[in-house]
Amino acid sequence: MYNIWHIRSVPDINMSAVMVPKKVTRKWEKLPGKNTFCCDGRVMMARQKGVFYLTLFLIIGTCSLFFAFECPYLGVHLSPAIPVFAVVLFLFVMAVLLRTSFSDPGVLPRALPDEAAFIEMEIEAAIGSVPAGQRPPPRIRNVQINNQIVKLKYCYTCKIFRPPRASHCSICDNCVDRFDHHCPWVGNCVGKRNYRYFYLFTLSLSLLTVYIFTFDIVHVVLRSLESDFVTTIKETPGTVLEVLICFFTLWSVVGLTGFHTYLITLNQTTNEDIKGSWTGKNRVQNPYSHRNVIKNCCEVLCGPAYPSVLDRRGVMTEETPAVPQEPEAKSAPPPQTTRTTAPLIPNEHTPDDTKTKLAAAPEEEEKPHLPQDTPLPPLDTSAGPRPDPQSPQ
Repeated sequence: MYNIWHIRSVPDINMSAVMVPKKVTRKWEKLPGKNTFCCDGRVMMARQKGVFYLTLFLIIGTCSLFFAFECPYLGVHLSPAIPVFAVVLFLFVMAVLLRTSFSDPGVLPRALPDEAAFIEMEIEAAIGSVPAGQRPPPRIRNVQINNQIVKLKYCYTCKIFRPPRASHCSICDNCVDRFDHHCPWVGNCVGKRNYRYFYLFTLSLSLLTVYIFTFDIVHVVLRSLESDFVTTIKETPGTVLEVLICFFTLWSVVGLTGFHTYLITLNQTTNEDIKGSWTGKNRVQNPYSHRNVIKNCCEVLCGPAYPSVLDRRGVMTEETPAVPQEPEAKSAPPPQTTRTTAPLIPNEHTPDDTKTKLAAAPEEEEKPHLPQDTPLPPLDTSAGPRPDPQSPQ
């Protein structure tokens, strides 16, 4: 047996969700602080780079003048080794400058929200409740280094207790391990990971400045022997410009190199020297010094190269939540009434002959069904035609 169901067709609604593909980002794109990154996070610098470009201009411009005016003359009249050594020294200066400027100075990562909350709970548990109107005590921790107590200060920006010798740079807005100073001439902080390259830069730049200045004077003297001194000055304006640049640069560069040489022999940083950390009223000795000049120099200049703790090129995956797809705006078709046959017994198919009979069923329903055995009554013709009820009598 089969039953006929009247079903009203409804337009389909697409309830499927659209999954947005995962967005892959590098960690350097989300790092806080005031730094700029290039080459997919490989290059890290401060945002203020104007003085760094001035450094490049002075070094490259002065050396270009020296190679153009002095080297051809000195290479012929004195020795061809003079321009060769100048090129080697120039390339070394540029290499250590770029290494200092483009590297991570030792930036410490900031605490995550969970870590910061845990540190706050520890501090509150250690300090206890502070009465109203009283200033809370400073957030410090004491550690022992070489039998000497060293205080670790809490950074309210990075939400961490800074390691020994670390400090927060106000220009880059980062905590830097073994912070020395922020140098605008190199466009970066100077810290644990790039201090040796900074010292090599100042040392090699001092040698290059002295080298160019010396051979500029030699060049003027040799040409003055051939002609008048005033005539020589007029014929070599590039040499005069080089002498002026080297003269005003020499004192600052050589003085800076001497100052950092003094700090290296003591295994001390510029920040510690300015604050007087080891020469204050208490006369606390430097716990990081080996009391030996050679050992201090070897530790600072020949120590191990520390890896960066930022993992700038690490991958961060962000999943975008599923967004339901709205159905397209289409004109709804008019409701249609259809007849479908459905078996009363599940999983039973309709036979073909039954389908034919059911298809002809609507036509048969429209005709009146009369029994075949009932005869029609005979017509009475004797009475004549019936009057029309609408016609007047």
